[in-house]
Amino acid sequence: MGGEWVCFILAESAPNVRRWAPVKRFDMGGGRQIDRFGSVGVSLQGISRRVLQVVVMRIEPGGRIGRHPAAALQLFAVSSGSGWVSGDDGERISIVAGEAVVWDLGEEHESGSDEGMTALVVEAEGLDA
Repeated sequence: MGGEWVCFILAESAPNVRRWAPVKRFDMGGGRQIDRFGSVGVSLQGISRRVLQVVVMRIEPGGRIGRHPAAALQLFAVSSGSGWVSGDDGERISIVAGEAVVWDLGEEHESGSDEGMTALVVEAEGLDA
């Protein structure tokens, strides 16, 4: 079998258990520009839209995703860069690569970045997060 491979550790409680999976590369220069809710400097590239929706989101320096209700339970996991997020209370909280936030169905939220940020966004009826 050809291609590149990467190792993912499945759980902290089982450090010796690993799963090998092919690496899929995504060209973040493409994707769909988002401008709803007053969003600026945001593009999405779909990964999966079957049972759940998974997208890679790139927020440009100075970009933001405007305040809107979560269409489903949503995991926003930052993979590079840094920025801020807010929930129903509107309070901005700093977030950096390696951190994640979960918003409940219907929860008003927004996010943005002064320096640029890339995040994996997973939306589903339920998440074990």
